[in-house]
Amino acid sequence: MSKNGLVVDGDGWFVVNARESRWRTMGPLGSYCTFEGKRRFPQLGFNVNVLAPGEAMGMYHRERAQEGFLVVAGECLLIVEGQERRLKAWDFFHCPGGTEHIIVGAGTEPAVVVAVGARGRGVGGGIVYTVSELAARQGASVARETTKPSEAYAAIRADLPRSTWVPYRPGWLRERD
Repeated sequence: MSKNGLVVDGDGWFVVNARESRWRTMGPLGSYCTFEGKRRFPQLGFNVNVLAPGEAMGMYHRERAQEGFLVVAGECLLIVEGQERRLKAWDFFHCPGGTEHIIVGAGTEPAVVVAVGARGRGVGGGIVYTVSELAARQGASVARETTKPSEAYAAIRADLPRSTWVPYRPGWLRERD
């Protein structure tokens, strides 16, 4: 148990409720729960993201690893390969490796998006933050292509507190529909 919620610190199976787990808040990049402790899961990344309207899950990018995104509440704007698509609750976006994309909260309420991504991207992470005019309109594009997360997120991280770990905030996840 950390001051911000339950954190796993060992190998083996476990069960934890997202409301009891530790969360991270990233300002204009929303909030999310990874269920991970000091050690990352070796094969899959798994996040529950809460995005207010206008908050992006990150910067527009492509990576070697496959990802999948399921909107479980609210609405989002998907920017993928130079196109915009509206997503609503229960829409699923399959993202093969090498696909440029980003998801931004839309509508009038926060969106909840479950994200799953394969690990093992290789040396350098295999991620490229690319320039996108559509994503830039949403505040989710780099000005210059880079492979360095520290460059892609420098301006956002500069405005965040030193620690972005927080406990779950009531209302992030709906109790019932």
